[in-house]
Amino acid sequence: MGPLTGTPTRTAYGTGRVLRVNGPLVEAEGVAGTAMHDLVELGEARLPGEVVAIRDTVVTVQAYEYTGGLAPGMPVRPLGRPLSAALGPGLLGGVFDGLLRPLADAGPWLEPGAAHRRSGGPARRWEYVPLAAEGDAVAPGDILGEIRDAGPVPVRVLVPPGCAGPVARPAEAGRHPEDAVVATVAGTDVRMTTHWPVRTPRPVRARRDAGRALHTGQRVIDLLFPVALGSTVAVPGGFGTGKTVLLQQIAKWCDADVIVYVGCGERGNEMADVIEEFGALTDPRTGGRLADRTVIVANTSNMPMMAREASVHTGVTVAEYFRDMGLDVVVIADSTSRWAEALREFASRTGALPAEEGYPAGLASAIAAFYERAGAVTTLGGRPGSVTVIGAVSPPGGDMAEPVTAHTQRFVRCLWTLDRDLAYARHYPAVSWAESFSRDAATVGAHHAGTDDPDWPARRARVAEVLAEADRLADLVDLVGITALPAQERVSVLAGRLVREGVLQQSALSARDAYSGPEKTAALAEAVLAVIARCRELADAGVPPARIEEVDFSPVLRAREEAGPQDAAKAGELGRAMLARLAEVS
Repeated sequence: MGPLTGTPTRTAYGTGRVLRVNGPLVEAEGVAGTAMHDLVELGEARLPGEVVAIRDTVVTVQAYEYTGGLAPGMPVRPLGRPLSAALGPGLLGGVFDGLLRPLADAGPWLEPGAAHRRSGGPARRWEYVPLAAEGDAVAPGDILGEIRDAGPVPVRVLVPPGCAGPVARPAEAGRHPEDAVVATVAGTDVRMTTHWPVRTPRPVRARRDAGRALHTGQRVIDLLFPVALGSTVAVPGGFGTGKTVLLQQIAKWCDADVIVYVGCGERGNEMADVIEEFGALTDPRTGGRLADRTVIVANTSNMPMMAREASVHTGVTVAEYFRDMGLDVVVIADSTSRWAEALREFASRTGALPAEEGYPAGLASAIAAFYERAGAVTTLGGRPGSVTVIGAVSPPGGDMAEPVTAHTQRFVRCLWTLDRDLAYARHYPAVSWAESFSRDAATVGAHHAGTDDPDWPARRARVAEVLAEADRLADLVDLVGITALPAQERVSVLAGRLVREGVLQQSALSARDAYSGPEKTAALAEAVLAVIARCRELADAGVPPARIEEVDFSPVLRAREEAGPQDAAKAGELGRAMLARLAEVS
């Protein structure tokens, strides 16, 4: 009998027993044959846990569910496999917890061990179409068939890594359960759903150089701080600066094939808003629901802490699964600071020597390992695909020097810093043009110049120059006043305001301006730059700067709201109307 439960123990069947419980940290002995990162089940409730340390006969386990009621002497059963994600049909349009367990039938509260007690309904059957015939020679990454009703993007069944040979016993076209064997390759059964360890990157044939930009529909990003497909982005910002809204806008409007949204330790009401909005939005690419090509991993602040730690790895694993099909995938992690806090809490319970601000010494390595899984690749099957990772960072008190923010900046290609002063001035998105950067700008500019927009690099440089000059003069204006400046410098201050209000500002609540197509973004920037150039000409001609400042610039400032998301012609028309008005100034 169990020492505390009065029920038979399973130690006789080769399982171990619990020695100590300290929140999510559980120590056990007698768990023979386990390896690092193996899964175990704790207690009679079969709580999932992962082996994170082994010392002699004692293993340390991080539990992924609430350990209330777990006591010394309770059984610990090894499963002999690492923490893995089930990858197959049913992911698109679904909402899952940090271990990729569906939340649709979880009820209002997550209870320990509930995953083993859910009965659910009959297993769904999926429409499968074989694309490989009996005897076909296939290699890793080759396509065996397609699941036609799994979402708006093609969901393919691929030959798994390390498996090659002739196809035997291919499944017939029709409806099959998700665990059905669809073919046998070299004696290995290939199922519709595969399992992959979440901490192991899926293999690829080669990495490709990034080129094409991920179009986000947000002008300040697409114009000044672009991100290439397969690149990495950090979005640091204090409370109230609009991180969540910006990330939701990118998830809604970016041109990726699949969106994986990881709510890592965020408030439950925010995740509920995300799920509700995605379900209500129409996908501009397919005409269906935006949620149908989105996978949401919801691990809110009231869910078990260590499942938060696993959720980011789960999200990237799902992204790699779709990448291997030849798709472009975006992973949005909101926020990586909560993930780092989970690492810190568990490290403190293990007695690990703390580093800066109590974070574990391996924090930098953990952050690097997460962002390294992004990339533009050639898959094992020879198809191009990409995973772009965008991670929010929530520095306490807006301190950009704290460890998570500082380490993250070392490993990402782009930084979109959110400025508190801009947010308090109601300038959204509050992306600071002075403190942000994009290491992808040159690559993206070269791609634009060689394909769809030869003027993109010069346009970006001109806008950045206007903003930098206006910022340089801002402190001087505060000190001596605008009237003390020469005419050209007064025009520079005016130019900064026109760019900020006419191009960079964008309302997430506007039906016409929440999304800005590439043509509209270019047209707005060109219109404002043309107006600025005309103002400089007037100043050079001796027109008093006060007379220029008195002009009503509303035609060019309201162009972003009056022109539709793709309406470059309307933006250009309003710009020309503004030039006509300036022609009357003397």
